[in-house]
Amino acid sequence: MPHLQAFDPSSLQWYEQTSTLSLALPGPFRYEQNIGYLSRSTNECLFVVDNSSIYKLLPLGDNLALIAVHSEDDEVLHVRIVHYSGTSLTSAVREEIARYVWEWFDLGTDLTPLYAMEDPILRQVTEEFRGLRLMGIPDLFEAMSWGIIGQQINLAFAYTLKRRLVETFGISLDWEGRTYWAFPTPQRIAALTTEDLTALQFTGKKAEYLIGVANLMAEGSLSKAGLLAMSDFLAMEKDLLRIRGIGPWTANYVLMRCLRNPAAFPLADVGLHNALKHVLGLEAKPSLEEIRQLAEGWRGWEAYATFYLWRVLY
Repeated sequence: MPHLQAFDPSSLQWYEQTSTLSLALPGPFRYEQNIGYLSRSTNECLFVVDNSSIYKLLPLGDNLALIAVHSEDDEVLHVRIVHYSGTSLTSAVREEIARYVWEWFDLGTDLTPLYAMEDPILRQVTEEFRGLRLMGIPDLFEAMSWGIIGQQINLAFAYTLKRRLVETFGISLDWEGRTYWAFPTPQRIAALTTEDLTALQFTGKKAEYLIGVANLMAEGSLSKAGLLAMSDFLAMEKDLLRIRGIGPWTANYVLMRCLRNPAAFPLADVGLHNALKHVLGLEAKPSLEEIRQLAEGWRGWEAYATFYLWRVLY
């Protein structure tokens, strides 16, 4: 099983003159691989890649922080706080920003055992994308919404729907001629009607699912902390599957990208099937049973194997 290192606030370096945090990067890590993944869609609305830096707007309580992430040597990740709307950058604010970036880039996972595995499929993709992290979605509502949005549509249209949702109901900051966006809060979406979302070309069902998840989170009956407190993978999966609109694919997507469970495995994912077809040089996509057999060689690393295989196509 992957070894997870806990975030250690004492390891942060803070350069007050430049409002920059520095996070030591665990090896293997390649900034080029990760920024390449984040640059795969020109229709992304929740961060901006500009001149090798990644700009992202973070809501922190009642305040907003605009950060710029960059690395020059694959050993240190620099996080510059470009703008903060609060009165002072306290140590608690700096720690919250650093923790978000730590989760976003999955810096707590030691990839050495993954790269040492003998499985031929894994070996092929890990050699091609060495240093790529399983880039996460630390916010549970955003992760669940993105999973719902992506159900049974192509990726390009999913990005279009996400942009419409974010730019209609999200949080924004205008800074130096550019508008930066953060995902809508559950409270904002819970207050909507299905017609508010179908006007953006969401289907009626997806509108109901999004508003339903938003209501659960707004009332406190669904939370990231509550899910992480559960005893095991199956318990978390079962709790997600009880939610209307959340099937096995979406549950495992959230378990991969937000809850960081290494056993998460969206077996029925079309992208995974197409990637395996491509990597193995098959004429047809493998069956579910064939994929289960192939995945025996990824045991303990199913989430990373899936993410790397997705990267073959996207």
